[in-house]
Amino acid sequence: MDIGSKNGYPASALSNFAPHPFTFTWKDFTVECNSMEGLLQSLKFKNPEMQKQVCTLVGFKAKMKGKNKNWYVSQTLWWNGQPIDRHSDEYQELLDNAYEALSQNDSFRKALLTTKGILTHSIGKSDESKTVLTKTEFCKRLMRIREKLNSENKFI
Repeated sequence: MDIGSKNGYPASALSNFAPHPFTFTWKDFTVECNSMEGLLQSLKFKNPEMQKQVCTLVGFKAKMKGKNKNWYVSQTLWWNGQPIDRHSDEYQELLDNAYEALSQNDSFRKALLTTKGILTHSIGKSDESKTVLTKTEFCKRLMRIREKLNSENKFI
């Protein structure tokens, strides 16, 4: 299944553009997010208050907010005013925690559990120096969460 905002349910509901509110806490900084895209774009902003504001955005509006940020020059992203190297284990930990937080949203979970097999993201980028989330990083996390949710549901 190819994940994308224009690909019909459930693929569209698994897009980072989809409006799935969730609370994300990492390293003692908590933000209320209205979409994963809002959170991902917020990582391009050093100012914690601006990060919180960007996290409230959904879809294309969130993407456009972070579009002109030149984070890729230094390969530095931000969390609560602290720099994070895009290529670090710390950044991967942040992504893992972010998707785990998103998986607490009922509508996201329901959409993910209706999928089977390999998930792809054909419009995504592969080069991590040019995107805050590669298509591989994205799809592997979705499939890992789906596997975890399916194994938890077997015991209910």
